[in-house]
Amino acid sequence: MNLNRLLIFSVFVVASCGLAYELVAGALASYLLGDSVLQFSTIIGVYLFAMGIGSHLSRYVRDADVLARFIEIELLVALVGGVSASLLFMTFALAGTPFRVALYAMVVIIGILVGMEVPLVMRVLNQRKNEFADIVAKVLTFDYLGALAVSMLFPLFLAPQLGLARTALLFGILNAVVGLWVTHAFRHELPQWRSLALRGSGVVAVLVLGMTGVDRLTGWAERGLFGDEIVHAASSPYQRMVVTRWKDDLRLYLNGNLQFSSRDEHRYHEALVLPAMENHPDPKRVLVLGGGDGLAAREVLKYPAVTRLVLVDLDAAMTGLFATAADLVALNRGSLRDPRVSVVNQDAFQWIETATEHFDVVIIDFPDPANHSLAKLYSVPFYTMLKRVVTPHAQVAVQAASPWFAPNAYWSIDATLREAGFRTTPYHAHVPSFGEWGFIAASLRPGFTPPTAYKVPTRFLDAAVTAQMFTFPPDMGPRAVAPNWLNTQRLVQYFHDDWAKVAR
Repeated sequence: MNLNRLLIFSVFVVASCGLAYELVAGALASYLLGDSVLQFSTIIGVYLFAMGIGSHLSRYVRDADVLARFIEIELLVALVGGVSASLLFMTFALAGTPFRVALYAMVVIIGILVGMEVPLVMRVLNQRKNEFADIVAKVLTFDYLGALAVSMLFPLFLAPQLGLARTALLFGILNAVVGLWVTHAFRHELPQWRSLALRGSGVVAVLVLGMTGVDRLTGWAERGLFGDEIVHAASSPYQRMVVTRWKDDLRLYLNGNLQFSSRDEHRYHEALVLPAMENHPDPKRVLVLGGGDGLAAREVLKYPAVTRLVLVDLDAAMTGLFATAADLVALNRGSLRDPRVSVVNQDAFQWIETATEHFDVVIIDFPDPANHSLAKLYSVPFYTMLKRVVTPHAQVAVQAASPWFAPNAYWSIDATLREAGFRTTPYHAHVPSFGEWGFIAASLRPGFTPPTAYKVPTRFLDAAVTAQMFTFPPDMGPRAVAPNWLNTQRLVQYFHDDWAKVAR
């Protein structure tokens, strides 16, 4: 291959690797710290700033050394970028370590190194008597093409199939291969080519060795993080799922946040589902939004009147896990395999925009509105669209966060439903794993009545417990808060402000 073309093509690989490290850092931060909008925004900003520093620093490389320095930087970014995710996983698992400091330090180091790459390539090409305009056009074209390629592959294949740690190691190997490739091609112009080749081979060996042992490393990190035995672990384009076991207790964590404990999840799911089901005289068609673990569906299917249940959950990996893993299928009593159940893996906001079927009962079991992508599912426009798919006498039940720990967020969800035209009846239940938890019953017509008896077997609810659920003490009572509109997303701010007070 022509040496100039080799250098131009190396820009494609370099750009792919540089963006891959940025995406890995952003995804890892959103997995472990939550609030994906904030994490990706700050990491992209810091990364681009660091690239600017790297571009500036490249001017201090002497012309005589520019090719050798480019190769050395390739090998260094390969090593640092390749092990970045593994090191950050370990840092997060070690209690007391400053994870955010380590995260942004890693982003800055990689950004500076990546920022030096393209200017050095352009200088090498310029030294080889290429037209400057032609250099800029070709280098930037391949730079942008490389970024496009990895931005498409990362969410569709790399993150869900390889995981974040393996993805970083893979691109580290690619960076090192570029360094070795350029070293070999330009060996007649590099007096130190043997030393560079030896260092490059060492970097590749370290990263390949890392590929073979990364599962044990991340497994150790997650065991340190969760404490209990990990029985299931999987990554999807949307989240990291970990199921742990301690004695008879199965626990699901999404992105490090506890979603349920099998010891008390029946309290949560009975409280979410059964009051709405009891308030409809003949609940034949039921819609469950979220609830990919099948536990809300389990409660719905206790009612023999149900002939059809549509469950809409974004993550096929989640519903697939809870439809196939024997211990999880036992927990949800095979609800996702029931012939009455249709599972739809789609964003609920997009699904409801085009839905034409009508439902007697709707159970909304989304994760808490901790970021903007989740809070859109608690917005006035979403609840307004929901009105189009319910029958006139339909009953709706909404998971609404904690009225004790996040009171402003809870009452904002209530205000949002009312703004969309629903009549609401707030209630709460005590779930030991989470504390006091909140729900909202909603309908288009007044007349919701807290049940005094249940037609199906229960482990938690009875007349006395139900009566208590619909009574709020003064310190959890209503608050004057704004509804959640897509334009302002006040709910996210309420949620984080509330939990920040708890953390103090």
